[in-house]
Amino acid sequence: LHMGKTMKEDLTVVVKYIKQLYPPEFNVFSIYAELYHNYFASQTKKSAESHLEDKDIYLLLSWVHNFYPKDMRKDHVLAEELEKVQLGSLLPSSLNKELEKKYLDREEATIKTLLSRCLDKEIQRWKEEEEPEKFSGHFQSELLGIFVIQSIYSGQQRAKDISTAVGEELSHRLWKELPAFLKSYKDAFEDFKEKSKKHRYYKPIVIASVNNCWNFRDYTEKNMSEKDDNKASILSTLSDIENSGFDVLLQQLFVQLK
Repeated sequence: LHMGKTMKEDLTVVVKYIKQLYPPEFNVFSIYAELYHNYFASQTKKSAESHLEDKDIYLLLSWVHNFYPKDMRKDHVLAEELEKVQLGSLLPSSLNKELEKKYLDREEATIKTLLSRCLDKEIQRWKEEEEPEKFSGHFQSELLGIFVIQSIYSGQQRAKDISTAVGEELSHRLWKELPAFLKSYKDAFEDFKEKSKKHRYYKPIVIASVNNCWNFRDYTEKNMSEKDDNKASILSTLSDIENSGFDVLLQQLFVQLK
């Protein structure tokens, strides 16, 4: 941040006050810009090659893809001059790819672990005989119906903020994780449905599980391509959960009708 701020402020001084003191053929601005860029790039490379925490990787990629090329080099005072210099990226392509892969692997693992923990906590709530939360008067699980989707969406947005390509890659990876998560949810729900019929909040939990599917379906329909095989798998699992829940809720009605 200090290097970026210094480079931006100093090059602004060069443009406004120093450049005109030299003959045009001296290319004073180009010399300053290249020297600053080369130093900045060397420090970025040094950082990228060291041990980095997850937040550091994200910040470094943000500098490479966003802050440096967009916020600094597109600055209204500097943009016109910098376009003539062709400075390139802060990182070599191979090192940038390596850093992106490391970020994607860690982000995918983090969100996968988060989803698993959400399901474990929800199952534990069932065991402790807690009544499901209500949102707008309807039973629904905050963990499964809301937090899981928010976690996936937030991860996708963070990656997209680095670059479109990184965002698309993480989205593709997380869309592969979602079917597996929902199948685990389905298995847990089926187990609860069969073994916990005397549960104090049996019916509210079944209703909440059906209602949770709506958010997952809405998210899937809006964000996934029809060509994506994961979409069909997700929608199929959601239908299975809903139909399984409907069977329970309709049993009493069927008995009354009979």
